[in-house]
Amino acid sequence: MFFLRKSITHAVRGLRVKSFSVSAVTQSQTVVSLKDRNFLTLRDFNPEEIKHILWVSADLKQRIKQEGQFLPLLQGKSIAMIFEKRSTRTRMSTETGFSLLGGHPCFLTPQDIHLGVNESTTDTARVLAGFADIVLARVYSHASLQELANHSTVPIINGLSDLYHPIQILADLLTLQEHYGSLSGLTVSWIGDGNNVLHSLMMSLAKLGVNLRVATPKGYEPDSGVLTEAQRLSKKYGTELFMTSDPMEAASGANVLVTDTWVSMGQEEEKKKRLQDFTGYQITMQTGRVASPDWTFLHCLPRKAEEVDDEVFYSQRSLVFPEAENRKWTIMGLMVSLLTNYTPKTAPLKI
Repeated sequence: MFFLRKSITHAVRGLRVKSFSVSAVTQSQTVVSLKDRNFLTLRDFNPEEIKHILWVSADLKQRIKQEGQFLPLLQGKSIAMIFEKRSTRTRMSTETGFSLLGGHPCFLTPQDIHLGVNESTTDTARVLAGFADIVLARVYSHASLQELANHSTVPIINGLSDLYHPIQILADLLTLQEHYGSLSGLTVSWIGDGNNVLHSLMMSLAKLGVNLRVATPKGYEPDSGVLTEAQRLSKKYGTELFMTSDPMEAASGANVLVTDTWVSMGQEEEKKKRLQDFTGYQITMQTGRVASPDWTFLHCLPRKAEEVDDEVFYSQRSLVFPEAENRKWTIMGLMVSLLTNYTPKTAPLKI
């Protein structure tokens, strides 16, 4: 068990908090430019840059969804979407979001584009940069993304890799900000595999003042390099990072309980062993009894019953469906931030 703690801010919150309205906040927030940047990992982004993406996302959500405005911010632009892995949320959020902003999405499956097979990844990057203004790639190997980024003249977005899943975390952060009204001082408990989603949480939460408590079975710990960097970030930003193999210990006092699949795509042959190794890790109302009174639940989906039971998954504490919808608004906010110097018109978020 590893425990690192510098200082923790405790906050008292009610059981349910109404959705947060960006127009009600007057807190100032730095306007930054992310134009032409790659988005491979949240490790590369500082607190103000992450806050800016969330601010743009919330602004677009309010202006388009709530106020019914038409914002053709990406009119005349196109995005190439490379998908080595199947997807529901990533594909739908990117396609519908880019179209809603006036742009043209191009979906490329392994049958349409053979990344590194019939054409080198280097050549693919150069070719796509001549056709599209931005590329989103959902791949098996993070090295593929790095090679695309090294040879592309347009921004590359990580739609998922074996190491990180940063666009999922943007949706999680916006969902929690909407629900709790702010992020700083929250405690998130991860109960599950030491996977790409956890890695992205570890690269972002401390920067926003969020504590993280992690339970993984022995042998399923997060990447050692990611853990080392997470320890550094926790110390730098004065947050708690707690590592254990006991789910109830990780859940103790947490505002947010989070899990993910225990068997990712490509791990099907390991399913029987993995299910055995994760015995006792299912999130239930019993898990919530040791959490904070205002606890909520997140899951990036698709969900399986062994990870979280129906009582929690379909309860009022579950934020999974607002979380899924926010995949759209946050990918829109990210794409606008990488392609333009757009400044939100609504008040900054309270982070």
